[in-house]
Amino acid sequence: MMKIDIFNHIFPKIFFDKMMEVAPNHKDIGKRVRGVPVIVDLEARFRVMDLFDDYVQVICLPNPPLEILGGPEISSELARVANDGMAEYVAKYPDRFPAFIASLPMNNPDAALAETDRAIKDLKAVGVQFFSNVNGAPLDLPEFRPLFEKMADDDLPIWIHPARGANFTDYLTEEKSKYEIWWTFGWPYETSAAMARIVFAGYFDRFPDLKIITHHMGAMIPYFEGRVGPGWDQLGARTSDEDYSVILKQLKKRPLDYFKMFYTDTALSGSVAGTKCGLEFFGADKVLFASDSPFDPEKGPGYIRETIKIIEELPISDSDRQKIFEGNARRLLKL
Repeated sequence: MMKIDIFNHIFPKIFFDKMMEVAPNHKDIGKRVRGVPVIVDLEARFRVMDLFDDYVQVICLPNPPLEILGGPEISSELARVANDGMAEYVAKYPDRFPAFIASLPMNNPDAALAETDRAIKDLKAVGVQFFSNVNGAPLDLPEFRPLFEKMADDDLPIWIHPARGANFTDYLTEEKSKYEIWWTFGWPYETSAAMARIVFAGYFDRFPDLKIITHHMGAMIPYFEGRVGPGWDQLGARTSDEDYSVILKQLKKRPLDYFKMFYTDTALSGSVAGTKCGLEFFGADKVLFASDSPFDPEKGPGYIRETIKIIEELPISDSDRQKIFEGNARRLLKL
C-alpha cells in the first residue's frame, strides 16, 4: 500500500535563500534546521525517499515560525516565497510530493487570511500549518478566529506544530531553559496547551467542520487521559478567582470527547509504546502516517524506516493499517 507521509519538513531553495538573507543567525532551532542538508538538498532527499517503496511526502516548512524571523512585512514575504516554492516542487515532482501545506505570517492576521486564500485557491495547498503559539500569544485570541473559520468552511485541515525556545524557562528563577528541556518536554506541552485552548474556546462547537492535525500523536493528551477526562470533568474545582464551571455548561460535550475530535500523526521518533497509546486513544480513523523526517540522527531515513516498521507490526487489521498509511490522508486532504 502507498505510504503518504503527511508531516515532514523541507525548505524550498528559494525560501531558504530568503531566510538566510533576513535571519542568517537565528539560534537554537535555527541552528538545528541549518545543520540538516536534506531539508534543502533535493537530490539528497530523493536518495532517502528512494530507500522506501511506495513512499511520498506531503511537504511543509519546519521550525522556526515565520513570525520569529521578522516583523509582519517580512513574515508575509517569507510566506509567499515559501508557498510559491512548495507549489513549484509539487508541480515539478508530483510522484514525490503529491501536495503541500501552506505557511502563514501569523503576526499579520489579515495577511495570513489572504495568504490562506491564495495558497488554497491559486496554489492548491491542502491545508495550512499553525504553530502552537504566535510569538507567545495563544491561538484562541479573537484575531486568529477567522483563520479557523475559513479552514472549516474550506473543509481542509490545520496542522499544528509545537514552537518553544530556550527563552521559555524551566523555572521562574532562571533566565533560560537548560539541557534542551524546552524541546524534549516543552514541545509536547506546547501542543497540548494549544489543543486545550481550542477545546475550551468552543471552536469544535462553533465550527463543526473544523479539522485539526496535531503533531507527535497528540502530544501529552493520550498519556494523560485520566486528567483530561475525569480531571477536567471537575473544571473549576481547583480555581478560586474565576468560575470555570460555567465553561463546562457552555460546552456540548465532555472535554475528553473534544480532544478525541483532533486528528494526529505517528511522528514519535520511533516509539512503539507511544504509538500504541495514541492509536488506542484517537482510533485508526484519526491517525495519519508521518515521520518528522529529516530530524532523526541519520538526518533522513531513520524516522521513516522506524515509523513504517512500527505501523507494519502493530496488532491491527489490514484495513486500519491502510487507513493510517494512506486512506485517512486521501480522505482528509482530498488527494
